[in-house]
Amino acid sequence: MRITVLGKSPAWQDEGGACSGYLVEAGGSTVLLDCGNGVFGKLRAAHDFAAVDAVVVSHMHADHFIDLVPYAYALGYSPLAAALRASGRRPRLHLPPGGRATLARVTGAWDAEDLVEDAFEVAEYDPAGELDLGPLRATFREVPHYLPAHAVRLRDAAGSFTFGADCAPNDAVVALAEATDLLMLEATMEEPEPTGERGHLTPREAGELARRAGARRLVLTHISADLDTAHACAEAAAAFGAPVEVAREGAVYDL
Repeated sequence: MRITVLGKSPAWQDEGGACSGYLVEAGGSTVLLDCGNGVFGKLRAAHDFAAVDAVVVSHMHADHFIDLVPYAYALGYSPLAAALRASGRRPRLHLPPGGRATLARVTGAWDAEDLVEDAFEVAEYDPAGELDLGPLRATFREVPHYLPAHAVRLRDAAGSFTFGADCAPNDAVVALAEATDLLMLEATMEEPEPTGERGHLTPREAGELARRAGARRLVLTHISADLDTAHACAEAAAAFGAPVEVAREGAVYDL
């Protein structure tokens, strides 16, 4: 399995960067995990967008799905996707429950409710179930965020990659990521949210969750370049008990 980071920014993009997006390749199959702001352009630089087999979205916040809009336009109108349209094949799009209605509301703002449905083969996954993605299998756990969000574990015969989505500290991601080879956890906050509902992790909290899961490797993501990333790594490593790194666009991890 090969994981390429296309975007790792939080809701605001780093300069020249992109929000949540991870390209996962295994056994000749390609899966895009999340498709946030700026990810489609990064995908085009890394892979043939028309040859992606499936897209999986962790939750319906814009920084995790909004580039499905330019992606859908490219599949529908780009000359580069003409052969795909002629074949009648469409990439599969796996959304969380309620995702179809959210996309219809977004694109309905300009009377294009069916834009994404026409470009992709769309379905909503069962968070309690499992997805067959060719050589990859996907399992999920709902994690605490400001709306329903789902950590995702992708595995094949060689190993497993777990993405924690956006979440407050929780036990569900620990259970999902047990002994995973590569764990990517968000580290949006320097300090916990001071009041109200929690929806994000600090680097130290990410390290604690990774240690509890027994993850073999921890990479911090959904973290702004405006922060002191060296300090974030040190905080996470102190809790994890091993070196930690921050995701960077273009980074490749082979399992």
